[in-house]
Amino acid sequence: MKLNSEKLEKMGQITEKQQIGRTGEDIACLFLVKRGFQIVERNFWKKVGEIDIICTKEEKFYFVEVKTIVKRGVSREMSDNYRPEDNLHAQKIVRLGRAIDIYLEEQNIDGDWEILGVMIIIDPKTKIAKVSLLENFAW
Repeated sequence: MKLNSEKLEKMGQITEKQQIGRTGEDIACLFLVKRGFQIVERNFWKKVGEIDIICTKEEKFYFVEVKTIVKRGVSREMSDNYRPEDNLHAQKIVRLGRAIDIYLEEQNIDGDWEILGVMIIIDPKTKIAKVSLLENFAW
């Protein structure tokens, strides 16, 4: 049985890292919806990889990878030496691509699609989040 983060949270078994990731995905969804995207699905998981968010806008599908880090002293205007996108390793992108291939096949989608990255830095004390969008980051 696959235990998703909601089931684990109800069982009291969700890790701090999982909670941070889930919070980042919630923020990413709000960020995308404010920009006109419609959320289709979250956490599409297969053995070969996972897609954090699947959304559409103007008849185009978008597959979104969310990377969230926690850092004190975050402001929306800050420039940073360590960025969430530094965690986008080649193997992660390969696994994302495999999951996208499966999703497209299962849903019989042959139209336009794109990979987006939503990078989030959260300050847990001030509750400020800096969010940035990377378009077509994987190619």
